[in-house]
Amino acid sequence: MEKKIVGYTTGVFDMFHIGHLNILRRAREKCDYLIVGVSTDELCLSYKHKAPIVPYEERKAIVEAIKYVDEVVPQVDRDKFGAWEKYHFDVMFVGDDWKGSPLFSALEKRFKEVGVSIVYFPYTTGTSSTVLREKLDKIK
Repeated sequence: MEKKIVGYTTGVFDMFHIGHLNILRRAREKCDYLIVGVSTDELCLSYKHKAPIVPYEERKAIVEAIKYVDEVVPQVDRDKFGAWEKYHFDVMFVGDDWKGSPLFSALEKRFKEVGVSIVYFPYTTGTSSTVLREKLDKIK
């Protein structure tokens, strides 16, 4: 019996847009089962110092409705290795804007020790929740 590849990715997924859809679609193309960690409101406040526009339960429901997603879990901290210990995924998917960062360089080494790879996808330029927020602020 062939082993199924379990993938994992995370995000806030605030004001869901095409960049979000792109990463979920591309991730699912590279695994058999995709787990998505959706950041809680508390986590967003702790490191972004601002609350998402769309509350956690609604963001979670949106991501659960995407056909590429098999399971949605709360992301309560940014500890990706801790997430691996809990969910035992084989590959993690992340935007290439993180590639080469100290956080992900260290994580690549740690994941390599347990046989987990990181796949970086091109960041969708021109669209982000930050850009959408800025456009909304200009409308006010």
